[in-house]
Order: sequence, then C-alpha cells, then structure tokens
Amino acid sequence: MLLAPAAALAQDCRDVSHAGNGYAVCEIDMTQADLRLFLYDDTGGLFGHFSTINAALAPSGKRLAFAMNAGMYHDDRAPVGHYLENGTEAMRVITNAGPGNFGLLPNGVFCIREGRADVIETLAFVESQPTCEFATQSGPMLVIDGELHPRFLIDSTSRYIRNGVGTSADGTRAVFVISRNAVTFHEFGSLFLEELALPNALYFDGNISRLYAPSINRNDLGFRLGPIVGLVVDAE
Repeated sequence: MLLAPAAALAQDCRDVSHAGNGYAVCEIDMTQADLRLFLYDDTGGLFGHFSTINAALAPSGKRLAFAMNAGMYHDDRAPVGHYLENGTEAMRVITNAGPGNFGLLPNGVFCIREGRADVIETLAFVESQPTCEFATQSGPMLVIDGELHPRFLIDSTSRYIRNGVGTSADGTRAVFVISRNAVTFHEFGSLFLEELALPNALYFDGNISRLYAPSINRNDLGFRLGPIVGLVVDAE
C-alpha cells in the first residue's frame, strides 16, 4: 500500500533488529503529524479496534496511517491511569503504585501537544503540569533521563510481545515500537536507549500488544483494546 504524501512525510515505519530480537518501529515527525488518542466515540461507545476508528474517520475524509494500543486498561477497557482526550480528562493521574506492571514505579505519561510529544515521568508530570491535548499514563518507564529503569533485570525470564513509545529531548520525534518476538523489559528498554538513542521511553503493554501500519503490511487483530494512539491523515 502506497502512502499519501502527507502520511509518508509524517511517519517512517520499518523493521529493525537489536541484540538478537526483532522489532517494528514507527517514527512520527510531530512537527507534521496529527497524532491523537482514541477511546470512546461520540456516542460514548468504545472504539476498541483500528477498523472502528477508520470507519469513524472516513466521513470526514480521514484515515489512520498508523495506530497501536496506548496504555493499560481495566476489563471494561477504562484506562488504569491518567487519560486525556481532546483536552477532556477521563481519568486522573495516579501517583501511587497501581496493579501489575503499571505499579513498577516510576511510571510515566505520554503527552501530545501541538507540534510535539513527550514521555514524562509521572511525578515530574504532576510537578510541571504541562498543557496536553491528549495524554495517557502507563508503566513502567523504560528509559528515564537516559538511564534504564533501575528495576529491570538483565537475566529476567519474563518474556512477552511488548510495545511502547519513546520521545526525543525536543519532542519532535515520537518513536513507537512493538517487538516481533517475546522480549524482557531489559531488552525492550535497551532498544530505546541504545538503538534509538531516546532519553525517555514508556511501556504501553505486553501480550495484547497490537500494531496497525499498512506501510509495512501490519494490521494486527484481536480482542477489543482500551486507549489507542493513531496518526490521522487525509484519505487517499
């Protein structure tokens, strides 16, 4: 599938290898991108699938050029942590340890603003109070100010398909990654730090991780998702 010019300029999806593991990487140029979060439609119904979002965008002449699940959620798909869409807060910031990997502190917030996106550690996010248009909280942080999360073990045996996002220091690059094989937290975080050279990165989820990237022939199917991040472009 050929990308429309705007989509090609705003994103670069590719397959990479690092330390014996494979990954799909989609880099978004935030100076050109219309990057959004999706959870509920105008009627309050759950989007849940990439195809549902595309169907909702179609009447306005738009489509997704890229998307992936973007944060942990409860059984009813409500977000576990902070969630902000179009400036409206659906869930407050959680500063204490939550369930599962979310509670492997420090965790963080992915904040989308006009022309930039940032991964910000949760307590720093609360202190700085950035004005985000969209935001989703997840955890753990993978990379924190140029260092791997201190609780990641190099000899861990916990392996899953995992996905997450890292951002450049100036906020102009948001780099989304999903592993092509099961990886540890240490291996996944090391990709962002060593291969992608990103100072901050955030874990979105594992096992249920899915990617929509037509440019590399990815349209992962499965059960309904909670928060989804997507790049919106003009339909071809």
